[in-house]
Amino acid sequence: MPQPSHISKLGIPPEADLPDDLKIIWAKCNEKLGYVPNVFKTLSLKPQRLRDFMQMFNEIMLSESSLSKLEREMIAVVVSSANRCYYCLVSHGAAVRKLSGDPQLGEMLALNHRVADLEPRMRAILDFAHKLTLTPAEVIEADRDALRAVGLTSEDIFDVAQVVGLFNLSNRMAIASDMIPNAEYHTTAR
Repeated sequence: MPQPSHISKLGIPPEADLPDDLKIIWAKCNEKLGYVPNVFKTLSLKPQRLRDFMQMFNEIMLSESSLSKLEREMIAVVVSSANRCYYCLVSHGAAVRKLSGDPQLGEMLALNHRVADLEPRMRAILDFAHKLTLTPAEVIEADRDALRAVGLTSEDIFDVAQVVGLFNLSNRMAIASDMIPNAEYHTTAR
Protein backbone atom coordinates (compact mmCIF):
# COMPACT_ATOMS: atom_id res chain seq x y z
CA MET A 1 0.00 0.00 0.00
CA PRO A 2 1.53 3.34 -0.96
CA GLN A 3 1.81 6.22 1.45
CA PRO A 4 -0.48 9.27 0.99
CA SER A 5 0.23 11.22 -2.17
CA HIS A 6 0.21 14.74 -0.71
CA ILE A 7 3.43 16.53 0.27
CA SER A 8 1.95 18.72 3.00
CA LYS A 9 -1.58 19.35 4.20
CA LEU A 10 -0.64 23.04 4.41
CA GLY A 11 0.10 23.09 0.69
CA ILE A 12 3.24 24.08 -1.14
CA PRO A 13 3.85 27.03 -3.43
CA PRO A 14 4.30 26.33 -7.14
CA GLU A 15 7.97 26.11 -8.09
CA ALA A 16 7.46 28.90 -10.63
CA ASP A 17 6.48 31.24 -7.77
CA LEU A 18 9.61 30.57 -5.70
CA PRO A 19 12.31 33.21 -5.26
CA ASP A 20 15.25 32.72 -7.64
CA ASP A 21 17.63 31.51 -4.92
CA LEU A 22 15.25 28.69 -4.00
CA LYS A 23 14.81 27.74 -7.67
CA ILE A 24 18.59 27.32 -7.80
CA ILE A 25 18.49 25.08 -4.70
CA TRP A 26 15.68 23.03 -6.29
CA ALA A 27 17.78 22.58 -9.45
CA LYS A 28 20.81 21.47 -7.39
CA CYS A 29 18.68 18.98 -5.46
CA ASN A 30 17.26 17.55 -8.67
CA GLU A 31 20.74 17.31 -10.16
CA LYS A 32 22.35 15.71 -7.10
CA LEU A 33 19.50 13.65 -5.64
CA GLY A 34 17.01 13.35 -8.45
CA TYR A 35 14.32 15.02 -6.36
CA VAL A 36 13.67 17.96 -4.04
CA PRO A 37 13.19 16.87 -0.41
CA ASN A 38 9.59 17.42 0.63
CA VAL A 39 10.78 19.23 3.73
CA PHE A 40 12.14 21.99 1.47
CA LYS A 41 8.90 22.10 -0.50
CA THR A 42 6.83 22.31 2.68
CA LEU A 43 8.97 24.96 4.37
CA SER A 44 9.07 27.04 1.16
CA LEU A 45 5.62 28.28 2.20
CA LYS A 46 7.69 30.84 4.13
CA PRO A 47 10.88 31.30 2.01
CA GLN A 48 12.92 33.20 4.59
CA ARG A 49 12.15 30.63 7.26
CA LEU A 50 13.23 27.88 4.86
CA ARG A 51 16.52 29.72 4.31
CA ASP A 52 16.95 30.09 8.07
CA PHE A 53 16.11 26.41 8.63
CA MET A 54 18.60 25.28 5.99
CA GLN A 55 21.32 27.45 7.53
CA MET A 56 20.57 26.14 11.02
CA PHE A 57 20.36 22.53 9.79
CA ASN A 58 23.70 22.80 7.98
CA GLU A 59 25.38 24.38 10.99
CA ILE A 60 24.11 21.77 13.46
CA MET A 61 24.30 18.68 11.26
CA LEU A 62 27.31 19.36 9.03
CA SER A 63 29.68 21.73 10.83
CA GLU A 64 32.79 20.73 12.77
CA SER A 65 31.93 18.59 15.78
CA SER A 66 33.25 15.58 17.64
CA LEU A 67 29.92 13.99 16.71
CA SER A 68 30.11 12.28 13.35
CA LYS A 69 27.48 12.79 10.68
CA LEU A 70 26.24 9.26 11.40
CA GLU A 71 26.00 9.95 15.14
CA ARG A 72 23.99 13.10 14.49
CA GLU A 73 21.67 11.18 12.16
CA MET A 74 21.26 8.48 14.82
CA ILE A 75 20.21 11.15 17.31
CA ALA A 76 17.74 12.48 14.72
CA VAL A 77 16.15 9.05 14.39
CA VAL A 78 15.87 8.48 18.15
CA VAL A 79 14.30 11.92 18.68
CA SER A 80 11.94 11.32 15.76
CA SER A 81 11.04 7.92 17.18
CA ALA A 82 10.16 9.44 20.54
CA ASN A 83 8.00 12.01 18.73
CA ARG A 84 6.61 9.45 16.25
CA CYS A 85 7.47 11.72 13.32
CA TYR A 86 6.87 9.74 10.15
CA TYR A 87 8.73 12.12 7.81
CA CYS A 88 11.92 12.28 9.87
CA LEU A 89 11.92 8.58 10.75
CA VAL A 90 11.81 7.68 7.07
CA SER A 91 14.22 10.33 5.79
CA HIS A 92 16.80 10.14 8.59
CA GLY A 93 16.42 6.38 8.87
CA ALA A 94 17.52 6.30 5.22
CA ALA A 95 20.51 8.49 6.11
CA VAL A 96 21.48 6.13 8.94
CA ARG A 97 21.30 3.13 6.59
CA LYS A 98 23.39 4.93 3.98
CA LEU A 99 26.04 6.28 6.36
CA SER A 100 26.35 3.12 8.45
CA GLY A 101 26.05 0.55 5.69
CA ASP A 102 23.76 -1.31 8.10
CA PRO A 103 20.20 -1.80 6.80
CA GLN A 104 18.96 -2.89 10.24
CA LEU A 105 20.37 -0.06 12.36
CA GLY A 106 17.86 2.57 11.23
CA GLU A 107 14.92 0.31 12.08
CA MET A 108 16.34 -0.59 15.48
CA LEU A 109 16.80 3.08 16.31
CA ALA A 110 13.34 3.93 15.00
CA LEU A 111 11.55 1.24 16.98
CA ASN A 112 13.65 0.92 20.14
CA HIS A 113 17.21 2.21 20.22
CA ARG A 114 17.91 0.08 23.28
CA VAL A 115 17.93 -3.13 21.20
CA ALA A 116 20.83 -1.90 19.06
CA ASP A 117 24.29 -3.20 19.98
CA LEU A 118 25.96 0.16 20.54
CA GLU A 119 29.19 1.32 22.10
CA PRO A 120 28.68 2.83 25.60
CA ARG A 121 29.34 6.36 24.27
CA MET A 122 26.58 6.16 21.67
CA ARG A 123 24.21 4.39 24.06
CA ALA A 124 24.62 7.26 26.57
CA ILE A 125 24.11 9.87 23.84
CA LEU A 126 20.92 8.23 22.58
CA ASP A 127 19.54 7.67 26.07
CA PHE A 128 20.14 11.36 26.81
CA ALA A 129 18.52 12.41 23.51
CA HIS A 130 15.47 10.28 24.26
CA LYS A 131 15.09 11.69 27.77
CA LEU A 132 15.67 15.29 26.64
CA THR A 133 12.92 14.82 24.06
CA LEU A 134 10.26 13.13 26.20
CA THR A 135 10.94 14.50 29.68
CA PRO A 136 13.16 17.58 29.37
CA ALA A 137 12.22 18.90 32.81
CA GLU A 138 13.68 15.73 34.32
CA VAL A 139 17.18 16.18 32.87
CA ILE A 140 19.56 16.66 35.81
CA GLU A 141 23.30 16.87 36.41
CA ALA A 142 23.51 13.08 36.66
CA ASP A 143 22.43 12.89 33.01
CA ARG A 144 25.24 15.23 31.96
CA ASP A 145 27.64 13.29 34.21
CA ALA A 146 26.69 10.07 32.39
CA LEU A 147 27.74 11.72 29.14
CA ARG A 148 30.98 12.99 30.65
CA ALA A 149 31.69 9.47 31.97
CA VAL A 150 31.82 8.20 28.37
CA GLY A 151 34.15 10.99 27.26
CA LEU A 152 31.89 13.83 26.16
CA THR A 153 33.02 17.38 26.85
CA SER A 154 30.72 20.30 27.60
CA GLU A 155 30.99 21.29 23.93
CA ASP A 156 29.98 17.76 22.88
CA ILE A 157 26.96 17.83 25.19
CA PHE A 158 26.04 21.20 23.70
CA ASP A 159 26.21 19.64 20.20
CA VAL A 160 24.02 16.70 21.27
CA ALA A 161 21.47 19.09 22.77
CA GLN A 162 21.39 21.18 19.60
CA VAL A 163 20.72 18.13 17.43
CA VAL A 164 17.94 17.09 19.82
CA GLY A 165 16.48 20.60 19.73
CA LEU A 166 16.67 20.82 15.94
CA PHE A 167 14.77 17.59 15.50
CA ASN A 168 12.16 18.41 18.09
CA LEU A 169 11.48 21.57 16.03
CA SER A 170 11.62 19.71 12.72
CA ASN A 171 9.39 16.88 13.99
CA ARG A 172 6.74 19.28 15.17
CA MET A 173 6.70 21.13 11.84
CA ALA A 174 6.49 17.84 9.93
CA ILE A 175 3.68 16.54 12.13
CA ALA A 176 1.75 19.83 12.11
CA SER A 177 1.84 19.98 8.31
CA ASP A 178 1.32 16.21 7.83
CA MET A 179 4.49 16.23 5.73
CA ILE A 180 5.00 13.04 3.73
CA PRO A 181 8.52 11.79 2.99
CA ASN A 182 9.79 11.44 -0.55
CA ALA A 183 9.20 7.88 -1.77
CA GLU A 184 12.93 7.59 -2.61
CA TYR A 185 13.83 7.50 1.07
CA HIS A 186 12.08 4.15 1.51
CA THR A 187 14.48 2.38 -0.84
CA THR A 188 17.71 4.18 0.07
CA ALA A 189 20.53 1.81 1.11
CA ARG A 190 18.36 -1.31 1.19
